[in-house]
This record gives sequence, C-alpha cells and structure tokens, in this order.
Amino acid sequence: MDTQARTRRRTVEGIVTSDKMTQTITVLVERTYKHPKYGKYIRKAKKYHAHDEDGTAKSGDLVEIAECRPLSKLKRWRLVRVVRAGAVAQGTVDFTPDVAGGGA
Repeated sequence: MDTQARTRRRTVEGIVTSDKMTQTITVLVERTYKHPKYGKYIRKAKKYHAHDEDGTAKSGDLVEIAECRPLSKLKRWRLVRVVRAGAVAQGTVDFTPDVAGGGA
C-alpha cells in the first residue's frame, strides 16, 4: 500500500470513555468552532468507535485515532497511539472516603 495515502488520513485526539468491548474503544472527541454569525466559540463533542487491536487504551486515556476503512457497522477509526494515560490508570485518583469530612 502507498504510505502517502495513509498519512493523508484524518487524525483526531480524544478521551476514551469506554474500553469494555473486545478490540473496540469509544472515544469522545471535542472540537471548538466559531459561530458563523455571532462569532461565539462553540464546543461540540462526538463519540467514535475505534479499533484497538491489543487493548492498550484504557478508560480515561487521551488517545489519537485515525480514519480507516470500515471495520464493522460502527467502526471507521483505528487507534494510532496513547498520548497520555488517564488519571485512573496512573493511580493518581484516590477513591478512599474523606474521614475528616462531616456529614451522616
């Protein structure tokens, strides 16, 4: 295959929202654009199903995905790389309850 054709494919970065499927991740991609009339910047989010062959991406990771041929009914993207591991994956989030905090 021609390597030039593959490099021209669209790539986007997003956060993995689900990795519960086999070889598939759900990626939330957020983009901002300027409203044509009012000039206000608007945030728009969309979810994509991406192919993750080895299961390397976990929920909360920042990943880069690229367009590819249709792999299934919903999958038209493939995982390129994990840009940054998520806070849950790194173990930086503490799930222990706050003992000093009042209440109940």
